[in-house]
Amino acid sequence: MKAHHDLFIENGKVVFHKRGGLAHIKTLVDRERAANPGRTLLVDGGDLYQGDGYSVLTKGEDMIAPVRDLGFDMIIPGNWAVVYGKDQMIKLERSFGTTPVAENIYHADNFKPVYQPTLIKEINGVRLGFMGLDDPDVPQRQNPAMSKGLVFSGVDARLKNKIDAFVKDNDIDVMFLVTHLGVFKQIAIADSPVAENVDYVLGNDTHERIRKPLERKYAKVTEPGAFGTFVGKLTLNFDNGKFLGDDYQLIDVDPAKYPADPKMKALVDQAEAPHRAEMEKVIGYTKEPVYRYLAVESPLDDMITDAFRWKTGTQIALSNGFRYGNPVVPENGKPAPITMANLFNWMPINTKLKTGRVKGSVLHMWLEKEINNAFSPNAAERFGGYLIRFSGMRLRFEPSRPKGERIISLTVEGKPVEPDQYYTVTSVIRTGAPESNFNRLPMVEDVKEMPYTVHDAIVEYLGTHSPVAPKLDGRAYSEELGTMSLSTIPGADYEFR
Repeated sequence: MKAHHDLFIENGKVVFHKRGGLAHIKTLVDRERAANPGRTLLVDGGDLYQGDGYSVLTKGEDMIAPVRDLGFDMIIPGNWAVVYGKDQMIKLERSFGTTPVAENIYHADNFKPVYQPTLIKEINGVRLGFMGLDDPDVPQRQNPAMSKGLVFSGVDARLKNKIDAFVKDNDIDVMFLVTHLGVFKQIAIADSPVAENVDYVLGNDTHERIRKPLERKYAKVTEPGAFGTFVGKLTLNFDNGKFLGDDYQLIDVDPAKYPADPKMKALVDQAEAPHRAEMEKVIGYTKEPVYRYLAVESPLDDMITDAFRWKTGTQIALSNGFRYGNPVVPENGKPAPITMANLFNWMPINTKLKTGRVKGSVLHMWLEKEINNAFSPNAAERFGGYLIRFSGMRLRFEPSRPKGERIISLTVEGKPVEPDQYYTVTSVIRTGAPESNFNRLPMVEDVKEMPYTVHDAIVEYLGTHSPVAPKLDGRAYSEELGTMSLSTIPGADYEFR
């Protein structure tokens, strides 16, 4: 909730700046409202109350007062909205003093909608229409038990009919889809007949920093980054009801430019106070910046999977390819402290680890599928996130190769993976998933639950190895994507920076 380090690319190099923080966002939003009174709407695209330790320990309720103070006009749930279960999701979304909107989430027992599907805002005679869409893959992307009692519908002809009817029946002048699908799927929607009557697809989930809307066949696509580092500002220009065009800006939430709003700062401090001592406990140090963002391999996930493998003694350790979790950056030549708050920020779900063994043929098949999940040219085959993270393997692949043939080489302990040989593997337990499933790796045998958690393993690893100095080591590499691949939007006029 406070200002944090974030990563930027400047003159081709990685640099870090302090950005974000709810109190600074509040100042920015208040200035925008004052500059355009009565004609400024604030919309959130999901994952509003998950991703740090304070939220975990309060099941998201620490966010209620700050979010209410921001005064959103509309919010939608994201893929992490289900993390505390259906009932808590509904309670939170309805406690924020605004309208939760989602067209494709239903109660599993009666198939009635959980939220209202659309919203209309009229400003100076201009009718703005909004429809919310969460990711239909939520029951597979998150622990299956989290979304128990919910059903998610997809992007199909039924959705097109609902959009078309909504626009026509309500004389909508500008139509927005506010989505939490991932930018590649959002582009696919904007290029498909589903969006024939849509003007903008306001996206979230993959946290791309789109500074100029991507102009597609039917609609424009945006995403505003991650962690509250940026606020996307879309200005619609009208003259006597006639649309003249738009302007778009991805505004850096720079604390030097937007000083902390006193009331919001007090609300954040109050929300964090009961757990601050626990969250600010130092568990280790790093001599190198620890960050995610990269689509193929990241220093942070290298460190995490190394910790899992070190703790369990298996040949391979696995973790999902996330983008969330803001960086920890050394300053003034001194190692940076890593706190429990950082650990929760990186790994908010603290389940136990498990071990097992798997055949090389299964490992190879699974990695081909994971590469396709992250880099398929077919949007329908994308499955959120980035390439699976791992320790103990070295993978060379190319996304342009045919599906199922993208792996060039795969080794464990310096030797090519043999189809009939067994390899030991570690992964996190995903509640509700089959015991034999390790980060979607199927058919793992001799599965054993460890007596310690994800956090236990990382804390012990940092306590033994600090100060750590995680750097990219080429364990996963594609010549086409390069070392610093920051985006999953091939072919678009776009650069993550």
